[in-house]
Amino acid sequence: MSFDEIYLKANIRAVHNWPKEGVTFRDITPLLQQPKPFRMVIDALTQRYINHEIDRIAAIDSRGFLIGSVLAYNLNKPLILVRKKDKLPPPVISESYNLEYGAATVEIQQGSCKEGDKVLIIDDIIATGGTMMAASTLLKSQGAEVFEAAALIDLPDLNGSTLLQNIGIGVYSLCAFEGES
Repeated sequence: MSFDEIYLKANIRAVHNWPKEGVTFRDITPLLQQPKPFRMVIDALTQRYINHEIDRIAAIDSRGFLIGSVLAYNLNKPLILVRKKDKLPPPVISESYNLEYGAATVEIQQGSCKEGDKVLIIDDIIATGGTMMAASTLLKSQGAEVFEAAALIDLPDLNGSTLLQNIGIGVYSLCAFEGES
């Protein structure tokens, strides 16, 4: 583990048994409340993607918006909002999926990407992979290609990264809480 990962993890709070019994929620609020660790996150992601041919960034509702919007600005790329159901004005396309603790539906606006676009999907966390897989399905239905799925945190014990890799999507995270999910 690098020093940066240790520092990053020290600024992520574990909330046990929330939003339900048996789940440990990884709260990035402490990281966002301090300029240094938040800058570290944005700088690391900017450096990773600055020399790649990415056409758009798809940020997942809601904490993914915080990271994705700044990254899109830094990379001078359009931002696609992957929102929870009924939060975007029509016309939208929808995809339902399972979460670690329930089920949900996400949507994007029709025409938010086009055939051949290379899209980076970004969120705060990869748990079961359901949200990113649903986002991927939506983007691909519009003719886009998923360049990679990136997150601040990976929870490898929940197998989301493995599921994404098994369908051909590369995965990148800045830190992992293995054995601690």
